[in-house]
Amino acid sequence: MKLAVAVQRYGADINGGAELHARYIAERLSRHADVEVVTTCARDYVTWRNELPAGTEQVNGVAVRRFPVNHERVPGDFGRHSERVFSRPHSIGDELAWLESEGPASPAMIDYLARTPFDYVILFSYRYYHAWHGARRLASRSVLVPTAERDPAIALEIFGPVFRGVRAVMYNSPEEQAMIQAVAGNAAVPGVVVGVGSDVPERSDAARFRRKFGVNRPFAIYIGRIDENKGCKELFEHYQRYAAVFPRGVDLVLVGSAKMPIPQHPRIHHLGFLSDEDKFDALAASDFLIMPSYFESLSMVALEAWALGRPVLANGRCDVLKGQCIRSNAGLYYERFEEFVEAMYALESNGPLHAVLGQNGRDYFRRNYAWPVIERKYMDMLQRLQAAAPAPAAIEPLPGWFARRKKTLRPAAGILAEVPSGPAVASRAAASRQ
Repeated sequence: MKLAVAVQRYGADINGGAELHARYIAERLSRHADVEVVTTCARDYVTWRNELPAGTEQVNGVAVRRFPVNHERVPGDFGRHSERVFSRPHSIGDELAWLESEGPASPAMIDYLARTPFDYVILFSYRYYHAWHGARRLASRSVLVPTAERDPAIALEIFGPVFRGVRAVMYNSPEEQAMIQAVAGNAAVPGVVVGVGSDVPERSDAARFRRKFGVNRPFAIYIGRIDENKGCKELFEHYQRYAAVFPRGVDLVLVGSAKMPIPQHPRIHHLGFLSDEDKFDALAASDFLIMPSYFESLSMVALEAWALGRPVLANGRCDVLKGQCIRSNAGLYYERFEEFVEAMYALESNGPLHAVLGQNGRDYFRRNYAWPVIERKYMDMLQRLQAAAPAPAAIEPLPGWFARRKKTLRPAAGILAEVPSGPAVASRAAASRQ
């Protein structure tokens, strides 16, 4: 079986959620099929500037073919297009302009996918240029991994036909599946909740981390981009109030690049970007992981924490994180400061819940996110598609030139507000299959 994994940017040193997800899947599926990654020359997700050479290379044993991006993203233009389609009545033409402005626009990449005889093209991240155009050109061979968060883009009219027209959808969580099916009405399209595994080492060394970085007190850890969009502003506000009330409570260790100011506080320690070895050592040394994000499709770092037996404290306003905590019975969640404080106290390593939730997390990861489970779900779906009757060759057509310009579409934010929210709480038996 010949597969393409198509993603907006790619590399061993690119650690964004969807991009790392795509790399893990490409590398694992290469054990079962002939896999080629098709991507752009961009490294930076803000500008999509061409920084990597066009052509082919090997990344961790997988062939990677890069194509140049036609134009960089202009943040001001993208912001204006976003405000129009998310907040005002608009047209299909406005949504297509938004898609072009978001990028990364690489027609050459789409042409290559269309003319190469791949059995299936696995498209990552529904909202980007390559996924939309790739699905429309290759509907009968497209398998979509949406990595969709609960933001207004999901409610744009242009995406409904894609969700309804691809061969299959590989969802990250039951919450993502429920949201997409509510917006797009694509329940008839084959789909499975699969998520992604992680290359968790067999051994990690908490003492090595403490020696190397001089962190001697108990601590909670945050791993990821330090950004207001990731809930870090609220995290800092809550933590500083907590630290004032509990002078002997846990410290806060931050791992990742900073896109916002970090408070100067004696118990907040920013370590910057760490190697995988150091990251897993840090997780092993921590009391628990904090995930303050309001929007996630799937939290890979939460899964890694659970794999190492560390509980998770999540923002309860994120449906996916809250649902994962409930299904795993391996984490707590908060919506208000008072809940944050109580959870911090309960999750300390000498607290009443730490060991129980940690073991639940290990069990949850092993049942649902160990690599043999993930690989089997992908290969089962691909084999199911091969055995099925041929699919229609095209997605629902776009309206004509005049119809595309009629500003009759509702603001996407208003549509999203009407979509039911909340965690998809399943029975224990169902949860074991997710």
